[in-house]
Amino acid sequence: MGILEVFSYFLNPQFILIVFFGALTGLMVGAIPGLSVTMATALLVSVTYTWQTSNALAMIMGVYVVGVFSGAISAILINIPGAPASVVTTLDGYPLAKQGRAYTALKYATVYSFVGSIFSFILLWAMARPISAIALKFTPMDYFLLALFGLTTVGSLTAKSFAKGLISATVGLAVSMIGMDSVMGTPRLTLGISDLKSGVAIVPVLVGLFGMAEVLTVIAEGGVDGQILKIEKEVIKMKDILKHVFKSLYYCTLGTLIGALPGAGGPVASFIAYSQATKLEKNPSVPFGEGAVEGIVASESANNAVIGGALIPLLTLAIPGDAVTAIILSVFYVHGLQPGPMFIKTNPAMFSAILAGGLLACIFLLFLGLVVAPRISKLIAVPKKILLPIVVVLCVIGSFAGNNRMFDVLLMIVFGVIGFFMRRYGYSIASMTLAIVLGGMMDANFRRAVSLAASEDDKLMALFGRPISLILLVLTVITIAMNIPAVKKMLQKIKRA
Repeated sequence: MGILEVFSYFLNPQFILIVFFGALTGLMVGAIPGLSVTMATALLVSVTYTWQTSNALAMIMGVYVVGVFSGAISAILINIPGAPASVVTTLDGYPLAKQGRAYTALKYATVYSFVGSIFSFILLWAMARPISAIALKFTPMDYFLLALFGLTTVGSLTAKSFAKGLISATVGLAVSMIGMDSVMGTPRLTLGISDLKSGVAIVPVLVGLFGMAEVLTVIAEGGVDGQILKIEKEVIKMKDILKHVFKSLYYCTLGTLIGALPGAGGPVASFIAYSQATKLEKNPSVPFGEGAVEGIVASESANNAVIGGALIPLLTLAIPGDAVTAIILSVFYVHGLQPGPMFIKTNPAMFSAILAGGLLACIFLLFLGLVVAPRISKLIAVPKKILLPIVVVLCVIGSFAGNNRMFDVLLMIVFGVIGFFMRRYGYSIASMTLAIVLGGMMDANFRRAVSLAASEDDKLMALFGRPISLILLVLTVITIAMNIPAVKKMLQKIKRA
């Protein structure tokens, strides 16, 4: 795969148009509180499953890149983040907007979201092949342990309690086991329901957990209130904006590395970057929390840099970095692609399509953020009575379209209700989603590893004796141990001492 193959997509009008439409969709969806990029991506799986694979990836990359940024619009204008990754942007974005400088806040958010996105895709381009080379040395047990480590990491970072994160992951694994046993050929966990013998279709599950659950959550929580601040155009010199660019590269690096950790995602990256900014910036424009542009720079650089980072483990190890890439993984499976160590070598055109779609989306992010975003404040206040029925209809159509059966619509509703209660009681939907997507791979690799070890004299060494296996096993044990309440208390005492 060369640079010419990537940029050949820049000469394809259809590809460019699809990325732009995806970017525009991401802008609209991400800016509206109550909707999310994850939900939009889940719905797109069902819409694009009949498309050419490169076009499906183009649409999803447009939604993903611009959708992560657009959460900053409502964060700045009404103090309600349109996406979890934009929570930190409210800390300085909204105070700056209240001072009558909403245009300045949006411009900083746009420019540094662009910087973060571009940086992460360049790093993806540079790092994907070396990581693939390492991944080629993985055995079936290594893949199983890697997925297990990813699930424990997700549980520790995305749930209010580690136990609830693991419970969510366990339920997700159980769901992934439903269907015909690939080895024994007998039904597993089907409860006598013939429609479940083929397994639980991923599309209605995702649409339910992220689409219908969003609708039920918004209805249960009542109206999304907030005063929409007016955007008055200001003259802002680009040299003043770009003077933070070198420090932003540090935040971008943090965001990309955190994005590569399964389950960490934008919220974690932006919080850590913001924390670093408060230590690095000795003389911010105003105190942090009162409208410091440095806070916006840190948050938006980091949360958009997560995008390329999250794609690295997805493409090279088939381990999603966050909830959106978990859905993108399902896009690969729907289109018959198998991400992993050999993906870039065997599917260079698809890797080029992802890079090209991402880079084009970055360009559209800059255009839409500077030109369109300041003009869509009214969209944020779309009445729920108009918005929610549209989302419900899309959920139903998206669930039905995959297999043309009403059972999938019922499945979507069931998982919508499950997702609603999981959110309400603090259980991690991200953990459950990753477990459902990875469960089949974990099952197959664990059985293969045990089968290969059965002929060895020292079965334990055959399973865990390799350096990679030992490292992954130790990391998993440490992650679990660090989240045991007694261990946490002991570590806190050591820190105090």
